[in-house]
Amino acid sequence: MNQVYENAMRRALELALLGPAWGVNPQVGAVILDASGSIIAEGFHNGAGTPHAEVDALSKLSVVPTGSTAVVTLEPCNHTGKTGPCAQALVDAGVSKVVYAVTDPGQESSGGSSTLKAAGVEVVAGVLEAEGLALVEKWMWFASHGTPWVTLKWASSLDGRAAADDGTSKWISGPESRAESHLRRSNADAILVGTGTVLADDPELTARKPDGSLYSHQPLRVVIGSSTLPEDSRIFNADASTLVLNTHDLDSVLSTLGSQGVKELWVEGGPTVASKFVASGLVNEYLVYLAPKVLGGSRVALQDVGVGSMPASIDLRFESVTRLGDDILIRARGK
Repeated sequence: MNQVYENAMRRALELALLGPAWGVNPQVGAVILDASGSIIAEGFHNGAGTPHAEVDALSKLSVVPTGSTAVVTLEPCNHTGKTGPCAQALVDAGVSKVVYAVTDPGQESSGGSSTLKAAGVEVVAGVLEAEGLALVEKWMWFASHGTPWVTLKWASSLDGRAAADDGTSKWISGPESRAESHLRRSNADAILVGTGTVLADDPELTARKPDGSLYSHQPLRVVIGSSTLPEDSRIFNADASTLVLNTHDLDSVLSTLGSQGVKELWVEGGPTVASKFVASGLVNEYLVYLAPKVLGGSRVALQDVGVGSMPASIDLRFESVTRLGDDILIRARGK
């Protein structure tokens, strides 16, 4: 049955992606198998307040056949929040076995497997665990640390410049990169810049489709720093919510955002803010849109990050390198 469980888990992982990437909850998918290993119901979690994936799948069945197995991407939860505990729902439904990929690290939500076993339900953990972890890694960071996963994004020329010497930066990257970046931005919980960027560029910081219309989900716009911002700055328009934090303390910023349920934070601030995040060791993932342009000059994408010599370099590994039109997107993380 191992291959049956793996195939079912792959389907559950596909279903999980149908749910929103933003919000405090993880993306979770579930399928119900009958005794022969055939899928008889599917479900996924569609965001806070909606049925969890297991309950969504169970709701498709009037009766759960004897000998059925639930295959879930994340260990069934064991707590009552806006919805009831999924572990108990599976017990009440009469499921005989539960197969899951990733163990829930949450202090309140974990322990579902113990509830299942105590009720006589067979539990199999760790099926396609690596794939499951990749799906929920940002949520797991948030659940474990209470602070957002930090994605640092910039677009630069081949020689690492974020703008020409006169300050112009539209457009370093091509339309394909900008469209991809906005799609990723629409899946983040919040996007952060410094007051200097707002004063210099007056950005909207919205997530827009290639035709200029807004995505249905807009990240919270966060501005940090001590400079006073004009009331008519575009960042204060009605297209998204905005939070101004009058501080340069990044730990305080992340703690505040975590307490507000920000799971993933995009940092798109200028070189000053970006460099401070890097120097503080707070970046989980780098997204660099690299354009085949050479600009020269002093407008570098990053400034001093506390590296005084080559042995002190911040070493990363490339997660992926993707061609986007004429540009290249590099995803990198710490080793």
